[in-house]
Amino acid sequence: AQRSRRSEEDLIANTPADGLIGGVATISGGESVVISYDYSVLAGTQGMRNHAKTDRLLEIADRKRVPVVLFAEGGGGRPGDTDAGAGAGLELGTFRAMAALSGRVPMVAVVSGRCFAGNAALAGACDVLIATPDANIGMGGPAMVEGGGLGNFRPEDIGPIDVQRRNGVVHLVADDDAHAVALAKQYLGYFQGASGEWTAPDPRLSRHVVPENRLRSYDVRGAIDAIADVDSVLELRRDYGRGVVTALVRVEGVPYGVLANSSEHLGGAIDAEASDKASDFLELLEAHRIPLVTLCDTPGFMVGPDSEEEATVRRFGRFFVAGARLTVPFGTIILRKGYGLGAMAMAGGSFHAPEFTVAWPTGEIGPMGLEGAVRLGFRKELESVEDPEARETLFGQFVELAYAQGKALMAATTFELDDVIDPADTRAWIRQLGRNS
Repeated sequence: AQRSRRSEEDLIANTPADGLIGGVATISGGESVVISYDYSVLAGTQGMRNHAKTDRLLEIADRKRVPVVLFAEGGGGRPGDTDAGAGAGLELGTFRAMAALSGRVPMVAVVSGRCFAGNAALAGACDVLIATPDANIGMGGPAMVEGGGLGNFRPEDIGPIDVQRRNGVVHLVADDDAHAVALAKQYLGYFQGASGEWTAPDPRLSRHVVPENRLRSYDVRGAIDAIADVDSVLELRRDYGRGVVTALVRVEGVPYGVLANSSEHLGGAIDAEASDKASDFLELLEAHRIPLVTLCDTPGFMVGPDSEEEATVRRFGRFFVAGARLTVPFGTIILRKGYGLGAMAMAGGSFHAPEFTVAWPTGEIGPMGLEGAVRLGFRKELESVEDPEARETLFGQFVELAYAQGKALMAATTFELDDVIDPADTRAWIRQLGRNS
């Protein structure tokens, strides 16, 4: 839209398609809408014509209820479109149309290189953002930052990948462009139904995931690998909210979401960041009708003065709200610790909310962590023992007694749990959810 300042020959030669290519495509056998900015045309900026094309493509995605793939590299709004009229363009419908698709169709953004301002806004509206190591993503590029009196920066200084992977903006970091495309295809595959080809893991592996020492941490991804089809796990936002793991998996070819506590971060305690990550994931699964499996091993929500500075009351509350709104089938498996409000949130708000709540034999249940409960409940008895070694011995005895009362087998006798199962049978329980989805 620059006919008043440039010749038609110049526009044809240097601004093909107004910097935006899009259409309806077939991806892994399913129909999708694909939109790609062209960084070789005016730095992939958003012009009057390509906004109109984008709006048209988003309307088609909405009408056909098909996924959207957005290649978002570009510099944002283009100030040089003289044919657009004198207005500021704030009446544009593109951003509202993109946001309105959230929860209606799967949306994935792919970013390689620089992605600023309006381009970043559209990428951020997608369910999942995949980026390459050379990506820079920000709500304003260097010119906008400088224009706002905020300093002079190189493009590489604004929203580099190390920042955006840690703060949760980027869900998946790809090795390069080709890998980013492969990840986008894999992600969309979970929303295209069951796969007829799958390989089961050795069921015995699950029996050796949780250490015999109940105080030792372990990588919960081993539990996920032990119950999911081989090579079917796609973990999202690995470097953000590290107290929980969120992953898309398949069991006997059927897609599921897995939400698991990680004892390697804060002993599995759920902090504010992990709570946000969990809530976002539950909302994604609910929107697109993917069944959920939660793997619980948490001493509860993170508490204390420092924690409260992170607005935990509201952010933990949002986790409960997301769980209560689930209408997709979901089940909870207690791997080890299932304590307090944090464990209840992992089960959708109550151990009787899921279609099943079962535990591995290593499970232990209680209103709060055993050690803390003993220190509070038996403070007088412990303080009455002057010798430190004798006091520690008594403390250990109280903990053992509390553990015996809180073991999963005991909790099952009071009907807090539906069953205590052999870890090797976990996939059979999960299959119930796939049949009901």
